[in-house]
Amino acid sequence: MKNIKFEINGEWKQLEIQESWSLLYIIREVLGLTGTKCGCQDSCLDGGCGACVVIVDGEAKRSCRIKGCTLEGARVLTIEGVADGERLHPIQQAFIDAGAVQCGFCTPGMIMRAKALLDKNLSPTEEEVRQALSGHICRCGGLQKIVEAILLAAERMRGESDEG
Repeated sequence: MKNIKFEINGEWKQLEIQESWSLLYIIREVLGLTGTKCGCQDSCLDGGCGACVVIVDGEAKRSCRIKGCTLEGARVLTIEGVADGERLHPIQQAFIDAGAVQCGFCTPGMIMRAKALLDKNLSPTEEEVRQALSGHICRCGGLQKIVEAILLAAERMRGESDEG
């Protein structure tokens, strides 16, 4: 067992964890934040789908591939921490408005990847958005709508488009 202290969604947590636990396990099973999904087979360890993406110290990361014991002092943001209370983040609203939410399973990881991208580049090209999403799988085949949603969110975040 190891004691770690890290920030998650703006709140500092001190936890005693097993060194083998992944960040995904800690988020879902220890902290009960189930918005972050496990979509990679039964193991949730290969990182191939992107459903478990969260933001760690400003970078989009697959939480299934991060050992919890490496989190000391880290700042983690999950999908639960993106909205401002009841007010959705512009990326979340754009996903709804653009029809980019189908089954919704991949959506949290896609939104987190989009947020990390737009936090660094508020004017991405379509190609840059597609590149950022290249490690994600949408089994519904909704990638075009997801790209459109991210570009719409970028416009809104730049103040170039009204919500709704």
